[in-house]
Amino acid sequence: MSHLICQGVSVSFETPQGGSFLALSAVDLEIASGDFVVALGASGCGKTTLLSCIAGFLSPSSGEILLDGKPVRGPGADRGVVFQKHALMPWLSVVENVEFGLKMRGMARSERQRIAHEKLEAVGLSGYENSPVYQLSGGMQQRVGIARSLASNPEVLLMDEPLGALDALTRESIQEIILRLWAREKKIVFFITHSVEEALFLATKLVVMSPSPGRIVKTYNLGFCNDFIASGDARAVKSKPEFIAMREEILNLIHSTHAESMPA
Repeated sequence: MSHLICQGVSVSFETPQGGSFLALSAVDLEIASGDFVVALGASGCGKTTLLSCIAGFLSPSSGEILLDGKPVRGPGADRGVVFQKHALMPWLSVVENVEFGLKMRGMARSERQRIAHEKLEAVGLSGYENSPVYQLSGGMQQRVGIARSLASNPEVLLMDEPLGALDALTRESIQEIILRLWAREKKIVFFITHSVEEALFLATKLVVMSPSPGRIVKTYNLGFCNDFIASGDARAVKSKPEFIAMREEILNLIHSTHAESMPA
């Protein structure tokens, strides 16, 4: 089983005036295989900064991040990243985009194509393998990005607001795809969103972050995602009284922490 630990992770940035800005303050977070952790908070709360540290794109100013007991020192194939913008290569076909990382690692063509086709089927894109990516809708392009990240079989899947640019119906359908993939593969998932409803629906563990500096103010252990896996009915899950009550509680918490951080 994979195990990811953030211990006292803080990040400071230098300002143009010669000072420093504390973006993230003493974050402690422990995630195991099968956990779907969602970070939620107002803009400027350090969600993407934390994800960038886990991905290895950014080094903490203090503290450390361990994956299976080993310090994270930079990007690696053990961590796959899905961004808000899909970052696909438009000159390649759908299947060529998905297998690109495997090709760079020297995997034989037949094996990497087998894996790419398998992941495209998992995200509902069988039949589009040879299509140019620029002919696909935004939601389909994002599904290609998810398939590409899964193709390398990472221990950790990092998702930075991957559904933020999509329309409401497409967003909900891809939420369901993501949950089914998570239930099947049981990877560590760290997901960033601004949507309280999305966070509640997806998370086994929801961390609410406050801005300036970013820190975890409350953690919720949730099970709405498992309710969906059991029933397959997202609307029924999201209309439960307990789901609605939790949504209001978290909205109030976010608004209060944001108000506290505002200058008087």
